[in-house]
Parts: sequence; structure tokens; C-alpha cells
Amino acid sequence: MTSFLSGLLSSGTAQRRAVVATALAVCGAASLTACGKTIQIGDSGGPSTAAPAPAATSAAPTTAAPGQGGGNSALRVLDTTAQDAGLSGTGGTVVGAVVQETPPKWVQLSAVTSPGLPAPHLININQAALYRFDGDTAGSGESDCNDACAVKWPPVTVKEGGNVYLAGVDPKQVAAIRRQDGKVQITVGGLPLYRYSGDTGAGDLNGQGVDGKWFAAGATGQKVSG
Repeated sequence: MTSFLSGLLSSGTAQRRAVVATALAVCGAASLTACGKTIQIGDSGGPSTAAPAPAATSAAPTTAAPGQGGGNSALRVLDTTAQDAGLSGTGGTVVGAVVQETPPKWVQLSAVTSPGLPAPHLININQAALYRFDGDTAGSGESDCNDACAVKWPPVTVKEGGNVYLAGVDPKQVAAIRRQDGKVQITVGGLPLYRYSGDTGAGDLNGQGVDGKWFAAGATGQKVSG
């Protein structure tokens, strides 16, 4: 799989991180695209405040006004990779049909191309393809995939107060909703993101076109079909 991250995997990591750290240090004076943003659960992806520089661990949840299903904690959406933020591992994101019992502490969304789908589409930190559902309505603040559907198509969730790291994705496209079960699901372009339980390896796209309603999600939430 060829990713927009390929350049980040070459030599010069220390120098690269120094540049990123310098850029993040002046985040307060930089543009939204350069640094990221802070969002509230249920946000439609509209104007928001610039996010501070990420730490090696997720920040403690910041409680805002009560929202549907409980507290409405802020998430940080950061225009940098987890690696460049000093993180390693997966943040707790699982693979395939494994049940995501606890939401990840952080999530990474990357726009990539692959032999099976040359158009840019989203993957998570495990290089699992992420999908969108035609049954969902962009900007509705809801997911139409629950119960048995959510077992087959696990939602891309994140811990309240957690971080969302990006590569090749505009932070302004990223928001979050609260699902019927109270968990926080990430959206891109107003559409909820899902994994497919039938994808077990990096680069799998077994969910592409299923039932004529499930397709790989693009960097703005658009349907990617070829």
C-alpha cells in the first residue's frame, strides 16, 4: 500500500520531528489547517478553536455543556501523525472482527492509495480500510448502523477527550457524533466512519460495494468507488 505517509518513513526522522515540534509550538498563532482544532461531540465540523500541541499521552477530558447521552467532552483533531506526536502503537484500535470493547485513546486517519483502490481513501493506524454507509445522512449527527449492523461494521470510535491524528485529511472535515450506545464516533465530511469485520489484513477492501451501500470513504467523506 502506497500512502501519503511514505515520505515520512524515510531517513531524517529526528530532523523531521524537530520541524513538526517547532510548527506545533506556534500553533496558537498558526492557521486551523496547520495545527488542527478542538471539537465538541456532535459538532458539525464548523468553526472551532485551534488545538494545542499534542502530548505523548491523551489530554484529560474537558467537560463542556451536557450533551446527548451524557457529558460532551472535547476532542482534539491534530494535523500531524501520531508518530510525529511521539506516540507508538495503535492507541487501542483493534483489527477485523475483534470487538472494540474500550474506545481507543487516540485514532489516526490517513488518506492513501492501494493496488485494489487507486483513488485516495481512508485507513486507520492498522492500515484497515474505513468505510461510509449510504444509509447515513451527512451532517445529521446520527448513525443508521446500530446493533447487529454495528457488529458487522464496527464504528470508528474514540475515547472522550482523546486525540484524532491526521495525514492527508483536512482537520475541518473531521467531527464526532454520539451513538445510540453513548460511544463517540468519528465523522469525515459529516458522515460516520466504520471498519469492516471481514477485513483482517492491511490493505483488505472486502467491504467495498457490499449491498451496494458500503464504500471506502474518501478524505472528505465522499464515496470512493474506483
